[in-house]
Amino acid sequence: MIQTTVVIPNYNGDKFIEKCLDSLYACEDDSFQVIVIDNHSEDHSGEWLRQNQDRYGYEFHETEKNLGFCGAVNIGFKYATTKYVILLNNDTVVRPGFVSALTDCLNKDERIFSASAKMLSMNNPTIIDDAGDNYSALGWAYGRGKGKSSEKYKKSCEIFFSCGGAAIYIREVANSLGLFDENHFAYLEDADIGYRARIAGYKNVYEPKAEVLHAGSAVSGSRYNEFKVRLSSRNNVYLALKNMPLLQLIINLPFLLAGFAIKTVFFYKKGFGKIYVKGMIEGLKLYLSEDGQNKKVKFYLTNLPHYVKIQILLWKNTIRV
Repeated sequence: MIQTTVVIPNYNGDKFIEKCLDSLYACEDDSFQVIVIDNHSEDHSGEWLRQNQDRYGYEFHETEKNLGFCGAVNIGFKYATTKYVILLNNDTVVRPGFVSALTDCLNKDERIFSASAKMLSMNNPTIIDDAGDNYSALGWAYGRGKGKSSEKYKKSCEIFFSCGGAAIYIREVANSLGLFDENHFAYLEDADIGYRARIAGYKNVYEPKAEVLHAGSAVSGSRYNEFKVRLSSRNNVYLALKNMPLLQLIINLPFLLAGFAIKTVFFYKKGFGKIYVKGMIEGLKLYLSEDGQNKKVKFYLTNLPHYVKIQILLWKNTIRV
């Protein structure tokens, strides 16, 4: 019985998509399905995917406009029928056993909502690109181990959320949470759904047996640019306001203000200060909008123990930053 569907969102993936698919279909464990969503690509990758559908055997869907990462992967979730869904960036090359390692990880514990793969730098596979992600009281989301030796990240552990570039999720739980919030468009949407899962009592883990090489910044083009800085800033504000109940926001307000102030100074030095501040204002407006208010996570007393655990993690992750 096939338990897992791999969903690959593609946008302008000319340089990467063929290698990604070749590596995936070369996995020794072939008990999975593949759905590819072309997100209105402007290069030739959409046409290439249409022409090569029979060659590989994946299910193929196209969007009429760019829906962002969230919109594309939500389409994949809606078409998937398996117990689990793996999200995989198009700028990746997976190593043998990738799918089975992630599937086996979730089969071990029904309270695990997601598992993040061991993402290695495409340019230097001995270096970590991402080993699961954390979120702190400062309002900062950050990848574990980035730029460090992969030898230091051989053990599985609990993380705050899984990086959506290479991670597995329980499909029914994701559906019950409302899938990825398309208000994010891109950036921090994985933090948001991981946060909501934690509020509901689930956990997210890092699975080092699932290895994937990652090029990084294939869509945005660079680590820092106006598009990425503005969206990340906007979504940082929206993420905190959306998921934290009033008391938790009050508790974390000094940390959040300090965190955003530090980031503002940092991006001013990078030449993106005004863009970062503009993004923060947009994030506040998004949260206060009718749609933003509808997406606000409702507080239930039964989830209080989960909020307490989340708060402890926020403080711990602030120290670790």
